[in-house]
Amino acid sequence: MKDSRYAWLVVAMLWLVFLLNYLDRQVIFSLFPLLRTGLRLRDYQLGLIPTALLWVYAACSPLGGFLGDRFGRKRIIVLSLLLWSLMSAAIGEARSFPQLLVAVALMGISEACYLPAGLALIADYHGERSRSLATGIHQSGAYVGMVIGGIGGGWIGEHYGWRPVFLLLGAGGLIYALFVMLGLREKAEQQSLPATNGTLSFLPATRELINLPGFLTLTLVFSAMSMSNWVLYTWMPLYLYERFHMSLSRAGFSATFYIQIGSVAGILLGGWLADYFSSRTQRSRLLTQAGGLMAAAPFLLFVGITSSSVLLLLALVVFGVGRGAYDANCMPVLCQIAPARLRSTGYGLFNFAGCIAGGIVAAAAGALKSTMGLGPTIQVTGMLLLGAGLLLLNVRVATAPNITCPNPMRQNTDEATS
Repeated sequence: MKDSRYAWLVVAMLWLVFLLNYLDRQVIFSLFPLLRTGLRLRDYQLGLIPTALLWVYAACSPLGGFLGDRFGRKRIIVLSLLLWSLMSAAIGEARSFPQLLVAVALMGISEACYLPAGLALIADYHGERSRSLATGIHQSGAYVGMVIGGIGGGWIGEHYGWRPVFLLLGAGGLIYALFVMLGLREKAEQQSLPATNGTLSFLPATRELINLPGFLTLTLVFSAMSMSNWVLYTWMPLYLYERFHMSLSRAGFSATFYIQIGSVAGILLGGWLADYFSSRTQRSRLLTQAGGLMAAAPFLLFVGITSSSVLLLLALVVFGVGRGAYDANCMPVLCQIAPARLRSTGYGLFNFAGCIAGGIVAAAAGALKSTMGLGPTIQVTGMLLLGAGLLLLNVRVATAPNITCPNPMRQNTDEATS
């Protein structure tokens, strides 16, 4: 019982780390007008800020994930939080555009190191009975962080200026890093394998993952989900502003809030369903993911054609539910095909492929806007999601205990702490 309580405490501690990651990211976007005035930036320079964050995050994700496998989840989580805190404060002290851009880029490195290690640590502590729900609850930190960052960051900026926002986040992050350092610990089974982790190398680990049955398919599906996410995050506010004649503030709110509300419901429902049926079929997590994608796809198609704002917002909620069901099971499904020593690296590769694909599609949507319009582009991503859901049905997974435990004698211990 004590081990079970601590497993959920790990989720709670990492939930706040993930919230901070996305809160800071959204705060930057919400404070663009103040940054432009305060640092005398041009619009193209503002556009380079999210680009630098995304590209650095994508490029560093595989290596960041590998570091979590190589040196231990806790070390990388604490180091990433420390770097994140220092760079948040550095943004608040930036006096020129190059200083701001470097700080944002280094923040991308910290975020790339955190997520794979954080999810892998949750997977270490949670077995078949709770892994999807635990992962889903952790994922909700990103959704909540985006909402708080957009609303709270804008309010503080209006009343106190943009610099105090980042200085406050940096100071809070440093204090919380100390708490995580003292309260977080590695799973005993991971600590007992120093020889294996000590000899782990990046390229052999990557090759081993790529050769795992189903890994490339999972990476392709992750990329398809990222494409739809980035198209919606990047262009939905403008789409609502132009097509439905919403005000800028209402368009910005509607483009994020309804998807996030649906996503929170989706991760809780998808996590619970996958865990509940895992005792009946080892494919419960894959089927939950596939069902989420195939449920979300038609509503994404509907977003691109409807002329009713009420129906569009309802479609965004349902899309969020399907996306949440998928997100809650990404790491749990990876756990069914990859050994524990490669899971952080594996998720880092997911992130790399997803960010690259998402960035390309978001840029292509802008380039094709004047000819195709945004609606057809959104519909294309919906068709990609439908195909991705069908691809998942062809993936074969092994039972989790055989992959989690190099030594079969440890299976009973793992089940007892699940």
